[in-house]
Parts: sequence; structure tokens; C-alpha cells
Amino acid sequence: MKFYELDLSDEVLDALDAMNFDECTPIQEQSIPLALEGRDLIAVAQTGTGKTAAYLLPVIDSLAGGGYPEDAINCVVMSPTRELAQQIDRQMEGFSYYLPVNSLAIFGGTDGPEFARQQRGLKMGADVVIATPGRLLAHLQMGYVDLSRVSFFILDEADRMLDMGFYDDIMTIAKQLPPTCQTLMFSATMPPKIQRMAEAILKNPAEVKLEVSRPAENIRQSAFVCYEGQKTPILRSLFKTRANKRVIVFASSKLKVKELTRELRRAGVKAAEMHSDLEQARRDEVMLDFRAGRIDILVATDIVARGIDIDDIAMVVNYDVPREAEDYVHRIGRTARAGAGGYAVTLVGERDRRHFKAIEDFLEKEVLKEAVPEELGSAPSYGGRSDSGRRDGGRSGGKRAGKGQGRRDRGRRDGRKPRPTTQDSPNSQSSQPVPEEAAKPKKRRHRGGRNRGRRRPGPGDGGNAAETPQQ
Repeated sequence: MKFYELDLSDEVLDALDAMNFDECTPIQEQSIPLALEGRDLIAVAQTGTGKTAAYLLPVIDSLAGGGYPEDAINCVVMSPTRELAQQIDRQMEGFSYYLPVNSLAIFGGTDGPEFARQQRGLKMGADVVIATPGRLLAHLQMGYVDLSRVSFFILDEADRMLDMGFYDDIMTIAKQLPPTCQTLMFSATMPPKIQRMAEAILKNPAEVKLEVSRPAENIRQSAFVCYEGQKTPILRSLFKTRANKRVIVFASSKLKVKELTRELRRAGVKAAEMHSDLEQARRDEVMLDFRAGRIDILVATDIVARGIDIDDIAMVVNYDVPREAEDYVHRIGRTARAGAGGYAVTLVGERDRRHFKAIEDFLEKEVLKEAVPEELGSAPSYGGRSDSGRRDGGRSGGKRAGKGQGRRDRGRRDGRKPRPTTQDSPNSQSSQPVPEEAAKPKKRRHRGGRNRGRRRPGPGDGGNAAETPQQ
């Protein structure tokens, strides 16, 4: 389905057009009409499917239609991390560029002046507030945040927020909302705790559920079945033979991320860690260095990785096997974007074998097993024999490594001729520049100077065809 087939205003369609958004993704096609009808909604879709546009577009379109107070908060979007909140705010700016709709991002890890700026914005009201639960609750408890006139309440990555312990914060915030508020909940999974939350805050919701997609065919997947002490030596060998720049290594815990980063640095690798214990200023610095190429290897946890949005990742390494197939797909989907190729390598420890077999069952394919380098000694078997051809002989089989070793042709309702773009991109939502001759936007209203000096929306503002991850 094309976006112009949806009941969206010309101004929203113009912004989508400038960003080269043409085709709806399945989650957008199914969710936007329901949201425009005013229905509460629970949508199950993995990150990277375009869910940000699925909830922002109907909200922006509704707010632009009028009838909402200018001195109140009209929409609250909850996000698990600062990185995702910033990403949503960037997309909000692009989608609403031709409309008098503004946004305010609220998150922690900031200094005093930034907190004061957030405080002023919340007191004055904003069309859309995009916030992490903990920081919004902190403002709310100080007594100057009024949520009594909120018309839209959105939970993005609800399962991740609950994993991070935000259930009570979210429920406290939800109790401040009026009973007429429309609620949209988006989650990658539907565990019992999400179902309980949905029952508590949603009213007769419509349901949209997408099957988890399989990894792109241009991702070359492989695995090493190995002992725990062999993982870091294998990782170093991968950096020598495949890719040693623009690599993300996912580990299962903050402690493991820290330990692995230290080991890689001792080996002379330009590596940096990314996890929730870092101060926000340090997180921003790490991401800036990684994008600029000053850091070659980013070692990250799953939760923080949701905010990573970089297109040209050469290789993804699962240092630990993720426990959910959806997380595996999400992790390796960070490489091979925009039609490029990429590597995805998983290090399967002795205790991880059954989890990896479950992932293979989900993928409906067997992932290539590579031989552990001979110098590292014997390796565990995956199904009776080790994949190197050596029986799993434990220590007797050799030294076991120890630790430390495009344009649409739509009919315009107003009869105006669509303005040209620099490149046709019939199915992309990708990154092409917006032409200088593009029509100037309508004069926008601003509250307290927020959103002044916004640049014209371009193809990169909305992320890739699905979503900037989506994280």
C-alpha cells in the first residue's frame, strides 16, 4: 500500500515525500487506519519494521486537524532509552515539518541547564512529549506536569521498558491520564507481563501482530561452537581475517561488556563499551567516535543497542547466544543494511547449544559451523562430533584455551503539481538529499522557542525503509 492511499493530510504526505517514504510497511498499513479511527491498539512487531511511523503519523495528522489545546501536553510517547527517545524526536521533526505540531524530548543523563529546559517545556505544554519513564516521573513528582489533557499515550518497545524495571513508573504515569486518552502499545514480544499491562491500561484494543521476519539473505551467518575460554581468541582472529572496523559485538551483560572491552584494548584493538552504566555524555561521545571511525569495535548490551542506528556495519558478533530468536534477528539485522552485504558470527558456548538450535529451528535453516582454529585445541561438539572433525576430547585432545588467551505519482487533492525530487526511489525511504528548490514550509507556531531553526526534512530523517532501530 502507498502512503497516499491512507487518509493522511497533504502536509503529512509532503513530508513523507521529501523523506522518500513511499510504500507502507505491513505494521504501518495495518496500524495507521486503526489509530486514525481512535481505537486503542496493541501491536506486536520487532524493531526495524517501521513502527515509529505507524504511531507518529496518525497522531501528527490528528493534532494538525485542530481541536487540541495549545497550552497543554497532547501526546506522551514513552521510550526505554534516551537514544531511542532522541531518534523518535528526529523522526517527529521530519514527519511534522509542514505542520504546526511540535515536540519535546525528555530524558535523563543531562546537566542542570538541560533539566531546566525540560522543566520549562513541560510547564508550557507541547504537542508531543517523548520521554523515558524515569525522567518523566521525576518531573511529574515535582508537581508542575499536567497530564490531565493528554489525548494520546504511546508505549514504544513496551517489553524492553518492562525488562528494565519500568512497570511501576509506567503505571504511575498512566494513572495521571484522562479516561478518554487513546493508548497505542507497541512491543516486539507478548509475554504475560505485557498482556497484564495491556489489560490494565487499554480499552477494547484492536490487535495487530506480525510474524517475526527472517534475516536478510545478504547476511552471511556462521557460528563457532567453542569453550568459553576460546571465545576471545576466536574474536581476535575474526578481526584479523574478516573485519576489524565498523564491528558491533553483543554480550549478555554489562559486566561481560566491560571485561571484553578491557581484553580487546589490551590486545591493541580500538574498542569501546556501550551499556546503561555509562553517563549519558560518555554514551554520546562513544557513538560519535564510532560513527567517525575513531573506534573500530563497539561492545554493547542488547538494551542500549536498540538506540544504535548506523548503516555501514561490516560485521556483527554475538559473543553470547541471545535467548530469544527475535533478539538474534534484531542483532544481526544491524549489518547488511540498504542492500549491502555483511557478516554475522555467533560464538556458541557449551551451555548455549540448545538455545542456538532453537534459533536455527526458528530460522528454518542450519547456520554454517566453522572450525575453531587448530592452535586453540579441541572444541565441543554440536551434534555428536565437533565440526572441526575432532572428537570432543576435553583436555586430552590438545591444549584448551584458557582465559585471557522514490517519487510517487499520486493524484493531489489540491490539484498542485508534485514538486520534483533528485532521484526516483519507488520503494525506499532511504537517504537522498531534499532539493533546494523544494517548496517552503508553512509558517509554524512555536512555544517558547522550541523547534526553532529546524532544517527541511530529508531522506535520512526517518531512518531506513522500516525504521531507524528500529532499538
